[in-house]
Amino acid sequence: MIAPPIFVTLCGDLGLPPMGSSYKKTMLALEDGLVFEGRSVGAEGEATGELVFNTSMMGYQEILTDPSYAGQIITMTYPLIGNYGVNAEDIESRKPFCRGFVMRECCFEPSNWRATKSLPDYLRENGIIAIDGVDTRKITKHLREHGAKKSVISTIDLNAASLIAKARASQDMAGSDFVREVSVTQPYEWNAAFQGKYRVVAMDYGIKFNILRLLEEAGCKVIVMPATATAEQIFAQKPDGIFLSNGPGDPAALDYIYPTLRALLGKLPVFGICLGHQLLAHALGGATFKLKFGHRGGNQPVLNKSAGTVEISSQNHGFAVDPKSFKDPDVVISHVNLNDNSVEGLEHKRLPVFSVQYHPESSPGPHDSRYLFARFTKMMDAARA
Repeated sequence: MIAPPIFVTLCGDLGLPPMGSSYKKTMLALEDGLVFEGRSVGAEGEATGELVFNTSMMGYQEILTDPSYAGQIITMTYPLIGNYGVNAEDIESRKPFCRGFVMRECCFEPSNWRATKSLPDYLRENGIIAIDGVDTRKITKHLREHGAKKSVISTIDLNAASLIAKARASQDMAGSDFVREVSVTQPYEWNAAFQGKYRVVAMDYGIKFNILRLLEEAGCKVIVMPATATAEQIFAQKPDGIFLSNGPGDPAALDYIYPTLRALLGKLPVFGICLGHQLLAHALGGATFKLKFGHRGGNQPVLNKSAGTVEISSQNHGFAVDPKSFKDPDVVISHVNLNDNSVEGLEHKRLPVFSVQYHPESSPGPHDSRYLFARFTKMMDAARA
C-alpha cells in the first residue's frame, strides 16, 4: 500500500515571532493526506471536523460564535488574526460551536480599547483547539481545487498517519444534523421589556444575536423557539410572522422540520435566511445539494433579479438549493450568486413567503441586505390588513 502524500509546513518557515515557553506543537491533517504542523494557540486536545475557509478580513469573533460552523474547522484566509482581541459585545451566540480554528499568524497581545482579553485566551476558555504558523494560502487553494475535506486538529497525537486515518473515519457533513446541538431547548423572549409593533416567532436553527437585534430594531417583539417546536406550539404564540434562522449541517437531514413549515405556509408571513432558506425550499417541494467548498465570507456578490441590482453579502453555507427541483410554478428564484450562479433567494407568487441564502444581519459583513427586514415588516402589515 502506497503511503499518502504528506506536506509539512513549519512555523519557522513563515517567519513568525519566537514562540516562547507557551509553544506546543499542533498538527492539522486532511483526509486526503495533506498534513500541516504549527503551534498551538488555543485549547489542548483533539477534534475532527469539516475543514472550510472564510475570506473575511475581520470579524473573527463573530465568525467563531456563529452556530452555523458547528462540526467544522475554520481556516481564515486573512493572515493576521486576533489583532484587536476579544470583547463581550461582539459575540453572536452563547458560545463558539466550531471544532477548530486555523490561522497564518495569531496575535497574542491585542491593541484595541474594546478588548477585554486576547484571542488565544478566549479560545482556551471555550475549549477550541487552534493552530497558527501554517500556510493558509495552501490550505485555501487545496480546498478550492479539491473541495471541503474531513480533517482533524490535534495537540496530543502528532503522528501523521494516525491523524489521516482519524480524519478519514470522522463524520461526514452530508447527512449530518447539527441543529439539535446548537438550538435552544426552551422558548424565550429576546427582550422581555420590549413590546414592539409586531410579534415574531424566530425559529432557532443556530440563530445569531444580531438577527434578533435587527428584528427588534424593525419593531418586532421576538420569541425564540426551538428547532423542534411544532406548528401548534408556534401558533399558540399568536405571531404576526415567522423568521427561519441560519444554522449548521445538511438541510436534507432535517426532515422532521419540513412538516412544521408546510403547516405555516399560507397562514403567516415567513422570512428565511441561510439554513432557513434551504429548509423553506424543501417545504416548498425543492431539494438541496452540497457545494464543492461553499461560500464563506463577507464579499459574496448577489444579483437581486427583480431590482436589477447587485448586493455584496455575508455568507456561510456549504449547501445550496437545486433550482431545477421545484415543480410549483409559483416558486420564483429571486436572487443568484454571481460567482457560480447558485440560488441565493426564493419567493412565492401567491404566498407571503421569501428567503435568502445569505446573512442580512451582516455580522460580520456589509450592510447591503438589511432592507430585507423592512420587507418582512411590510409583509406582516399586508397580512394584518
